Amino acid sequence: MNRIEFLKTCGFGCLGLIGTASLLESCAGAKYLNGTLTDSFLEIPFDAFEVTKKEKKKFRKYVIVQHDELKYPICVYRQSASEYWALLMKCTHQGTELQVFGDRLQCPGHGSEFTKTGEVIKGPADTALRTLHVLVEKRILKIDLT
Repeated sequence: MNRIEFLKTCGFGCLGLIGTASLLESCAGAKYLNGTLTDSFLEIPFDAFEVTKKEKKKFRKYVIVQHDELKYPICVYRQSASEYWALLMKCTHQGTELQVFGDRLQCPGHGSEFTKTGEVIKGPADTALRTLHVLVEKRILKIDLT
C-alpha cells in the first residue's frame, strides 16, 4: 500500500467513526424543546420525558428547555413520576452556557463541572448552579422562573 492509499483509507475510516458516533449520540442524546412562558413559569408537556420503544414506555433522564426570551436554557431532570429538578445552564464562574453529559453538567470555558442537583464537582466555579422549583400540574410541568 502506498502513502496515498494509506491516507485515503485512514481518512474514510475516520469519517466512518465520526458518522457512527453521531448516530449513536442522537439515539441516546438529550431532547431539546421550546417551552411556553406563562406569567413567571416556563411550561413543558409532561410527556416530553416519555419514550416508547417496542410498545414499552420508558423515560428520559433529562430534557433541555429553551425559550427565545431566556438567555440560558434550563436542564430538567426527572427524579420520579412526581419529582423533577431544574437547573439554569449558566456556569457560576464566568456565565458560560453549560453542556449536559448525563448526570453532570460541564462548562466548556474553564472545565467546571456540576452534579445534576447543581453542586460543584470541579472548579474553578465555587458556587452551585441556580436551581428552579418545578410544579407538576396534570400533564404540565411548570418551572418557576422567579
